[in-house]
Order: sequence, then structure tokens, then C-alpha cells
Amino acid sequence: MRFVIFTHSLVSDWNHGNAHFLRGIASELIARGHKVRIFEPEDGWSRQHLLQEHGYGAIHDFHKTYPNLRSTLYGVQTLDLDDALRGADLVIVHEWNAPELVARIGRHRAHRGSYRLFFHDTHHRSVSDPGAMADYDLTHFDAVLAYGNVIRDKYVINGWARTAWTWHEAADTRMFRPLPAAQKDGDLVWIGNWGDEERVDTLREFLIEPVKALGIRARVYGVRYPANALRELAEAGIEYGGWLPNYRAPQVFSRYRATVHIPRRPYVDALPGIPTIRPFEALACGIPLISAPWNDCEKLFRPNIDFLFARDGAEMVSHLHAVLNEPAVGKSLSAHGLQTIGGHHTCSHRVDQLLAHLDNRAVMMMSEAQR
Repeated sequence: MRFVIFTHSLVSDWNHGNAHFLRGIASELIARGHKVRIFEPEDGWSRQHLLQEHGYGAIHDFHKTYPNLRSTLYGVQTLDLDDALRGADLVIVHEWNAPELVARIGRHRAHRGSYRLFFHDTHHRSVSDPGAMADYDLTHFDAVLAYGNVIRDKYVINGWARTAWTWHEAADTRMFRPLPAAQKDGDLVWIGNWGDEERVDTLREFLIEPVKALGIRARVYGVRYPANALRELAEAGIEYGGWLPNYRAPQVFSRYRATVHIPRRPYVDALPGIPTIRPFEALACGIPLISAPWNDCEKLFRPNIDFLFARDGAEMVSHLHAVLNEPAVGKSLSAHGLQTIGGHHTCSHRVDQLLAHLDNRAVMMMSEAQR
């Protein structure tokens, strides 16, 4: 089959988590013998930030790591959709694309396309900025792929789409897997972005203060850390590693004894059941994980078996102490986390789900009616 994917960026994961999942899905499709074309805007903010801060060497490293993945740069006004979509069986358009491009693809599908057309939402804007999502014209799309039930329901309730399915993110286990390490560089590592100050208090409670209380060796990686954040980390004895290409995370995880998950406030307050992709990737690498609170109402994991939940900072200190000082605790978390990822949450599982949706007769009937 021929798949065409419009994304914000394939090559840049600078503050762009969807690139993680997209790379895994595309790799899995290609491994199964499918043809995949990926388009990204030439002026996308993630790519531009990556180039400004790290130059073309970062893009070269991406292509060395993923030799089978390529993307085509385009301008919204000049993109030839007839050429881009020729022979496509399924087209997936991510929600970080421009509304005008989304509308153009929808009109192309209505007048000249025999392909299936899905919209992919992996962000909290359906709750935090519903007006922005209402700007997308999904009239001629077959369905929305939403990465959580609550987002799926928003599309139907708000009348943005007639059909929506839940399609959770997952780990690319070709890339994210346990790796041997000759030695450990420290006790705790966190990979995440400081962001827009919406989780500063949570970062202090579940990361900075526990590190200070335990006096452990810790390091963080990510972007968008202002000067005051860097000072706080330094005062706590936490090293700052800067931007880390996502595909380097397995090597980093292998050199530390534990990691934490600290979700952003919109996911905790308004989007229950959506952990984002970080815990999937960490568990796939076999590193013991301790999480700040979030509601696993969709039962993706086995809390306190696959990873430990810390209800507050004191419990984070207690859990970290146990993982770092009782080897059996860390080994158990690692084994069970790997078991859950391998059994339910790989990109192979998600491709199976995607292909099952393509076989759905209701979608086929709807598509025929729209032509």
C-alpha cells in the first residue's frame, strides 16, 4: 500500500514529540513492504529551531540514524497535491499542519482522490485552545485518529468530525530497547522540556527537591530552559545536558539507574488517560520509572507494577530511595515495564490498529458516498 503523511516535521524532534511516534510508524510500515511518503513544511518552527541551534549536522545525524526515512519539504502555497497524493491509499494529516493545507487536502480528496483520509491529533489544543481546532475543515476526512479517548470524544461532541478513533502513541522498539552500559553516569535522568512555566511547581516538587533531599547525581535534557530554570537546576546539583536527539535517549537511559515522568498540567487537569510518549519510550528501554500523578483511566499500564506512582514529593523521595538502594525493586519494575510495552504498546501494535481501521467497512462506505 502507499501511505502519504503530512507532519510538522520528521527530521526535527526539537520540542516536537510527534516526530518520535511518526518515525516509529513509518519505519514499521516500510519494514512491512509499504511505500511511505512524508511531507513537512520548509519553514516549520521545530526544524527552524533545530537548524538555528545545532545546524545541518543534526539533520545529517538523523539521516544516518534513520537511513530509510526521508521527507519532502514543501511550501503551503506551492505544493502540488496531485503529484504528492498520486497513487495514495491512505493519507494522514497531523494537526500541526496549517488549516489552509488541511482544507486543500480535504477538497482534493472530495474532487479527485480515491484514498482514505485521516486527521491525526496528538496535542492538548482540543481542550486548551478549542477555537484553533475548530478552524480545521475536516468535512471530507474519513476519521480522526486521536491519541486518547478524551480527545476522540471532543471531536464528536464538538461536531469537528463525524468519526474519531483512539490511536495511542507507542514505543518504536527498533530504537527504544534496553542497551548494555559499561558504567553508570549517575542515578537519575529526566528527558523533558521546561516549557511555558505551566509545570514549574511540579518540576520542583517531583524532580528538583527530591534530588536535593537525596543528594543523588542527576541530569536533565531538553529545550526551552530559561536562565532562572538553569540556576535552579545548578543550585540543586542537577546537570543540564541541553537538547538531546530523541534517538539518543536509549543510550542515555542505559547510563542511569532511574528516570521520572512529569506530565504537563493540561494532561493532568483536562486530558486524563494520556501520558504522552515519554513513559512508553522509557519503559521500552528497561529503566525503572517513577511518575508524578496522572490518571491512567484508559488502563494502559499496571501502576506500581510497571512503574511507581508518587502522589507527592515525599513519596517521590521514598520511591527513588527504594529504586536506588533496593536492586530487586528496580529489576521488577524494569521487567514488568518491558513486558507491558512488548505486549501492548509498540509501533507494530499501532500499525496493526491502523490497518484494521482501513479494513473497516463503515469507513469504506463513507468514502464511497463522499466521492
